[in-house]
Order: sequence, then structure tokens, then C-alpha cells
Amino acid sequence: MTTNEKFKNEVEENIQRLGTLSDLPSLSLAWMLRSGLGGNYTYNFSWLGRPIIQFPQDMVAMQELIWQIKPDLIIETGIAHGGSLILSASMLSLLDYCDAIEQGTMLDPKAPRRRVLGLDIDIRAHNRAAIEAHPMANRIDMIEGSSIDPAIIAQVQDIARGYDRVLVCLDSNHTHEHVLAELEAYAPLVSKDSYCVVFDTIIEDMTAEMIPDRPWGPGDNPKTAVWEYLKTHPEFEIDKQIDHKLLISVAPDGYLKRVG
Repeated sequence: MTTNEKFKNEVEENIQRLGTLSDLPSLSLAWMLRSGLGGNYTYNFSWLGRPIIQFPQDMVAMQELIWQIKPDLIIETGIAHGGSLILSASMLSLLDYCDAIEQGTMLDPKAPRRRVLGLDIDIRAHNRAAIEAHPMANRIDMIEGSSIDPAIIAQVQDIARGYDRVLVCLDSNHTHEHVLAELEAYAPLVSKDSYCVVFDTIIEDMTAEMIPDRPWGPGDNPKTAVWEYLKTHPEFEIDKQIDHKLLISVAPDGYLKRVG
């Protein structure tokens, strides 16, 4: 066994051990609720200059998944300030750069092979302008409209046909009905061994008083939609190892790996 293999095994054993510590989930949840709701902690971070509104742990997890999967297309519902689109685009740019070095070829910066597709019902003008002015903009396509509109779904499906490895992230309207409709529409586009990441499943672990001005809440949220979807879709399973590794995440039970 090489030194690198030994270290990898030690990390895997550590993740397994963390998953057995029964007090960690409640401690992590208490910290997240206090920092997130009491201090808007997730607003503190950006990626290459654009606000991303995520816990750093989930940002690192997405970086790891993108490097592992090496997708050709990343589909994201929910754009906001565009930080997540920029993160995805920067990782895809790095993948293309590494491919070019390995293959001894030249990159064409004007026609990048790997792309990010963002959907949002309302792309605000100042956010669109900032995203389109960003150095990563040539990898990003945006569609304005409801992610569950049949016309939008058909458009995305048509785009996805041109790609072999697809990763999907769902982070728009957080009601059970909406997320379940997104899962039905976009999870089938995920390639084998890739992921459909459903954000803000943490809502199920909050109290209704914590989110009084939203149409979602306990019993009606992304996590309940994930549980419902998995009842009839055995080709996906929750990657609990990611939950055990991160401990602090807005997406517990939300990292869905396509296994079939």
C-alpha cells in the first residue's frame, strides 16, 4: 500500500467514525441554526467575487464532486447572485485546462467544451449584468423562467442531449411540490455515478417559527421531496458518507448519487 493509499484509507475510516458519533448531528444543527438564522452566516462568502450564499462545507463538497465526476454540463436551478454558477464554471475551466495539459492540446477560450446552465424565474438585472461581465461568463448560459414550466424543461432536456456527463443542483423554490417536480424533470438527466444535489433539505430540521414568511417549512420542503422521490427511483441513493464528512451542511440527505 502506498503512502497516498494509506492516507485515503485513514480519511475514509475517519468519516465512518464521525458517522457513529450520535451527538454530532444535534451539535452541528444547533450551530447552523444559530449562525445561519441569528447571523445570516451564509451571506458572508463569495466565489471569485460573486456572493454564493452557502456554507463553506457545501462549497468544498461541490468542488470535490466536480473534480471527481468531471461533468461536461452542470445544470443549476436558482441563480440569485450567481456565485454558484461561477464556482461551477471555474471548476469546469480547470478541468478543461488539466485535460489540455494531459492531452498536449491547446485550449480555445472562446469555445469552452464544458458548460453551466442556470435557471431562475427572476434573474435580476444587476445580477445578470455582474454574471455576464465575469471572466467565467463564457461558460455560463442562463434561462429565465420557472424551472418546472414544461417549455423550460423541454429546452433543458434538449440542451442536455449534447453532453455525456451531467451534474444537477436544485436550489430554487423550496416547497415539496416544486422540488419534487424538479426532481422528476431533471434527475433523469444525471449520468451514472454523478449526482443530483438538492439544497436546503435542512428546512425539515427547523421549526415553523424559524421561517414564518416562506411557503415552505417542516413537512413541506426539499427533504420531504427527496424522500418521496426515492420511493420510486431506486436508481438514486443518498450518499450518507458526504453527510458524515461535512457535518455542517444545508443539504443533509440531499446529495443523491445515481447508482443505476
